[in-house]
Amino acid sequence: MNPRVKNVIPNPDYTITLTFDNNEVKIFDMKPYLTKGIFKELNDINTFNTVRPFLWSIQWKNGQDLCPDTLYMEGVEVRS
Repeated sequence: MNPRVKNVIPNPDYTITLTFDNNEVKIFDMKPYLTKGIFKELNDINTFNTVRPFLWSIQWKNGQDLCPDTLYMEGVEVRS
């Protein structure tokens, strides 16, 4: 099983910074999703910024969410 999300920070460039329960930090680019279905609402930066950790993944105020495995596998590791 992949690590799960313990914290998320929205960034102004429509990426999110994720901290996982193994303390890895990754950046996930949401831009490819913003033209699809329910994710179109996230083009509004105020709505995008409502992202919060939810059940070991993330969720926005209107219910949009992503699988924690996708976030982990497709996220780009932040190097110190």
